[in-house]
Amino acid sequence: MALLASMAVLSGCGENNGESQGSEPSSFSSESSSMVVSSEPRPVSSVAESSAVVLSEVAPDGVLTASDRVVSSYFDDAVFIGDSVSNKLRLYVTAQRQTSADYLGKAQFLTAGSLGSHNALWDISRKDAVHPSYEGKRSLLEDSVAAMGAKKVYIMLGMNDIGLYGVDDSITSMETLAQRILTKSSDAKIYVQSVTPMMEAFEQTKLNNDSIAEYNQKMLELCQKNGYYFVDVASVMKDENGNLIAEYCSDPYADQSGNMGIHFTDAGCKIWVDYLYTHTA
Repeated sequence: MALLASMAVLSGCGENNGESQGSEPSSFSSESSSMVVSSEPRPVSSVAESSAVVLSEVAPDGVLTASDRVVSSYFDDAVFIGDSVSNKLRLYVTAQRQTSADYLGKAQFLTAGSLGSHNALWDISRKDAVHPSYEGKRSLLEDSVAAMGAKKVYIMLGMNDIGLYGVDDSITSMETLAQRILTKSSDAKIYVQSVTPMMEAFEQTKLNNDSIAEYNQKMLELCQKNGYYFVDVASVMKDENGNLIAEYCSDPYADQSGNMGIHFTDAGCKIWVDYLYTHTA
């Protein structure tokens, strides 16, 4: 905790994994943070889902309930939007596709280490813009999603917003972003993934597991209001105290520079993907 308290607010939430640095301060950051682009981009094809698949229903509280595991082609028309936490998922899925080509179907990724729902709304011409690239060009998320033809838009953003803008303003930015996406992709469905927890040692005054939980609750209410799907990934990532499960964290040690206590091991990513396969709509 002392380590984080002494850190200046830097440029973004990201691992040192080839991302280029964004320049807006992030509420949770490292000096190696950066922008990450998706893996080889390609247009999304519309794939019929298996009639044998039993899809979940939305629970009364708006959360997708457990369902039978879907076939991988369910994700062929999906795109995952997120920060460096989602970029780790991208790297994991890319590695798994070396042995299982249809792992998470043909899902694509738009990830950047400093990305949040707030700076995703910036004009693309800004020198400090951190928007992910699609087909070699940095683009607004709503334009990239439309160009892909994505029909399922999974969004996990907030880690880079909560500490800087507070929970309520972060929710407002997320709602604006979702509306922008739907304006250009009117037949797409929005799947909001809950922000995952952090290790206790890295909690800050404004960004901590309590504020993340508050953000997730208000994001659920936003989903209920607007008819989005709420995918509660965080529910399988936290221990009995609400902290990120230690074995799922790839940067758990507060005494090492650059660690943030939020990123996932392969074991954590597997749990994440399994949850996605079994919580669908």
